[in-house]
Amino acid sequence: MTNQRRDFIKKTTLASAALAATPSFGFHILKKPKLEEPIIGHGAYQYKVIHNWAQMGTSMPLLNCHEMMMDSKGRLIMIGDHPSNNVLIFDKSGKLLDYWGTSYPGGHGLTISAEGGEDFLFLTDSGWFLDKTGKWVAHNGRVSKTTIDGRVLFDIGHPQTIGIYKPGDPYRPTEVAIGPNGDIYVADGYGMDYIIQYNAQGEYVRHWGGKENEDSNYDISNAHGVAIDYRDKDNPQVVCTSRNEQCFKFFTLEGKFIRTLQLPNMQVCRPVFDDQNLYAGVCWSQPKVGKTNWKDHTGFVTILEGDKVVSNPGGTAPDYVNGKLQKSYQLESKPILHGHDVCVDEDKNLYICQWNANRTPPLKLERV
Repeated sequence: MTNQRRDFIKKTTLASAALAATPSFGFHILKKPKLEEPIIGHGAYQYKVIHNWAQMGTSMPLLNCHEMMMDSKGRLIMIGDHPSNNVLIFDKSGKLLDYWGTSYPGGHGLTISAEGGEDFLFLTDSGWFLDKTGKWVAHNGRVSKTTIDGRVLFDIGHPQTIGIYKPGDPYRPTEVAIGPNGDIYVADGYGMDYIIQYNAQGEYVRHWGGKENEDSNYDISNAHGVAIDYRDKDNPQVVCTSRNEQCFKFFTLEGKFIRTLQLPNMQVCRPVFDDQNLYAGVCWSQPKVGKTNWKDHTGFVTILEGDKVVSNPGGTAPDYVNGKLQKSYQLESKPILHGHDVCVDEDKNLYICQWNANRTPPLKLERV
């Protein structure tokens, strides 16, 4: 299968009859217009938008590009939710090297864990997928640890099987983070909004979050992302997205609340750490006037030095009044539709995965 796939990728043209016979799931072959490459961002963090970075041709259908990370070989590995290709692998020039997977129809979260000089993937199926009729269908989510080429090592089962969920409780995980000792932190962002901690073998340790806690600091509303903050090497912390509250919440590795970082008008996805910076896709924001719904294109990207927002590529410049961050908004030109994830390379270029972006591949933001 691998050789067949790679031979398929190398083809530069396909017969029109073969294209017509390929299931489209709403995908249409369109002539790409020539796009301008605007400069977006602020201060020391400005970028040229490279729309056609991903060299996929017209034969590779996409739905949503959800998350991307760089492996130890410098390859960019992305997860999406098209039924024909859950995982896409690019080099930094945008060349598609490989693709695989049909077992994650709700492909959403991708985390790379380096263990003993080898890369492993933690793949998260959110439990939502788009069927052939164009309707969103819910199923039980899935978390898998796999080799870099997709061989499943183990799955983490539904939390009902270990007694922490009641029958009927939805389990729709969106993200995984790996702690310094190998512990696995699962964010049930579309289900019960818990952060569930397992050991490296997938055995349950504890959970926290959810709703209606005695201490509201532990409440999480749309626990969309989770990551480990190693910026203080002596004090790593679990950082959870509470997207509906427009904030990140910081916890100890044992789930004790530390603090909340508010990001007004930014419905952020997972936190991505690079050096002392925090990057995040902003999936939605509200305009200055009027309201939007969840399908409207209102996103951008935000960049923080420490706890301070210093740039909003695709959005308005960050504004602090008496030390308090004011609301940020998407630019009218909409260079980024929905910021769902950010991947940072060694040259500090950014690769942006977008949800609900008209079936477009990831963008590259080239640092200027």
